[in-house]
Order: sequence, then C-alpha cells, then structure tokens
Amino acid sequence: MAWHLPRKRFGQHFLHDRQVLDRIARAGCAGNPSNLLEIGPGLGALTEMLLERLPEITAVELDRDLVVRLAGRFGSDRLKLVQKDILRCDLADLPRRCPDMPFRVVGNLPYNISTPLLFHLMDQLPQIDIMVFMVQKEVAARLAATPGEKAYGRLSVMVALELECETLFDVPPEAFTPPPKVDSSIVRLVPRPDPMAMDRKLVGRLVSAAFAQRRKTLRNTLRELVTPAQFREAGIDPSLRAEALGPGDFVRLSAAITPEP
Repeated sequence: MAWHLPRKRFGQHFLHDRQVLDRIARAGCAGNPSNLLEIGPGLGALTEMLLERLPEITAVELDRDLVVRLAGRFGSDRLKLVQKDILRCDLADLPRRCPDMPFRVVGNLPYNISTPLLFHLMDQLPQIDIMVFMVQKEVAARLAATPGEKAYGRLSVMVALELECETLFDVPPEAFTPPPKVDSSIVRLVPRPDPMAMDRKLVGRLVSAAFAQRRKTLRNTLRELVTPAQFREAGIDPSLRAEALGPGDFVRLSAAITPEP
C-alpha cells in the first residue's frame, strides 16, 4: 500500500519505535479490559499490538485515507473502525464488545487537541475505566503538577479533581515519523473512586478566571465572581495567587458562592 504523507492539520506524527509501542500496548491492555478504544490509530502500528492482546478493539480515526488503509489491513471482524472526529464522539454510541462495560481508552493524542480532548473525555468518565495516552512532555507535567509548581494551572486543577495521574515513561522525538520538535510522555489517568461533590461548571469558571492572569491576586481575578464575605466563608485568603490554591480550595470557594437551596 502507498506511503501516507503525514498531515500537519491533523497533527500526525506516527510512532514507529516497537519497544515504545509494546510498552504502551502492555499498559493499555493491563488487566485484560472488556472494551478498548484506540484514539487516532494512524497507520495501525499500535493497533496491531493491541489486537495481539485482545480479541476486539474499537478505533476512532478522522483521516479518511487512513480509515481505508486500516480497514484493508485489519478487516472488520476484530477492529470496529469509526471515521469521526473524536471531539464530536459520544462514547456511549461507539461499538463495543461488552455493552455494559466501560472503555479502556488508549492513544497517541494529536498534540494540537490533547487538552480539549481530555476535557471532552472527562465529561464522559462513567464510560471510561482507565486512559493511557501519549502527550507532549510539557502537558504531562501540567497534568501532574501540584500547587506552587510552575506547570500548575487550570488543567492540573480540573484533572486532579476527578483523575489520578501517573507519568509512566518519556518518549524521544526520534521514535516518530516525522519527529516532533518536543519530547513526549506516556501518562495513565484513572478516575477517582470518590471524587469531591461539586458543581463542575462553576468550579471550572473559577479556575479559568483565577489562572487567566496568574500573576494577579484572587481578589483581582475573581472580583466579578466572589465577594469578600464569600472568601471569608471559604477560608481562602484573597491576597493569594491562583497557584497557591489546591483543587479542594476551589471546590470550597465554589460552595461558598452557591446560593442555598
């Protein structure tokens, strides 16, 4: 089959290092998941290793040329291939081997959509048991960052509230074709068994506003959302910057500004 020219608009960098592929496949298939979803299978290098370990997988690919290529290579008996933008996918509508079980989600995420995709998937956590992703190393640092660290920000807070994050290993540019200009990391994200009760949209508004001008104090960044009395009720010092607050602090602040029922 003809060589496929990687397309910049899809953020395509094809992983070819078989040792790295094997490590991702082992992490993704640990515990023999009932259903596995691969995001962006590309040329099928990881797909092949996943199918060596599981009887069937689902894959979502946007590039029509790659969908034709994958269908010709793997057929349709064991690879349930969906040609669609993953950012527009409702996981509940995707084919799966065990209808009542969640997906293990695996993929080499396009770097240009990794953050919006993570938020899209967090909207569907009941459909997911574990996620194993390749992301930019810088994004992996943001996912795992804690208060006071340079990488700590909106993504760190929102992920920490609902997911446990672990960086498994790093991947150099030369493992890809074409090589990206940055290092990459494999991360594992597991939904928390006991997430804090919260209004997620309200917490998200507070976090976004607080980090929009991260060098300013909360008194300035949240002045349209939180009154001095509400800061006192939540036990939050408004002279602090957003980077000083832990995820639970933002939840307390959201509770303080929520009207009593």
